[in-house]
Order: sequence, then C-alpha cells, then structure tokens
Amino acid sequence: MTITPNEKVEALVLKRLIKHLQNRTDVQNIDMMNLTGFCRNCLSKWYKEEAVNLGENINIDDAKTLVYGMPHAEWKKKYQVEATPEQIAEFNNSPKQ
Repeated sequence: MTITPNEKVEALVLKRLIKHLQNRTDVQNIDMMNLTGFCRNCLSKWYKEEAVNLGENINIDDAKTLVYGMPHAEWKKKYQVEATPEQIAEFNNSPKQ
C-alpha cells in the first residue's frame, strides 16, 4: 500500500485533533454534537469502521480508548457532567444525519 503525502498529512492532522480533544476535557460531547454534529464517540466509531474496512480487527472499546486517551468509562467518571435540559433540547432539535 502506497501512502501519499496528502494521506500522511491527514493522518497527522487526525492525531493532532485527537490529542487536542484529549487535552480539552472541559469540552463535553453534547456541546460538540450541538455545535459540529460529531463528538469523540463519533470519531471512535469512524476509527473502528475504517479499521474494519482495512481488515483490522478492533472493537469499539479499543477505538474509544484511542480517542479518549483512556478507557471511556474512566473518562466519563472523571470529566463528563450531566447534560442540561437546554443541551438535550438543542440536541433533540438538531438535524440528524
């Protein structure tokens, strides 16, 4: 498999985005979903799907650990706060893919 320079840059950008999100534990997934339509969980699912497409055997928990920088349950316990009614309402009223 030949990797193009553009693909190398894309991989590095993704690594940088993941590292940024690992450092921004103050940013809640629901806020990301409400603003951008994706969150850390989405990145984890996309990672798993693309790995499977390439013939790699990875489960969703391992993908989440890669994205969160720790097991998902640990991240939730340390950093996740309960969503407000306003956040939930915004999420429920946002366009779905």
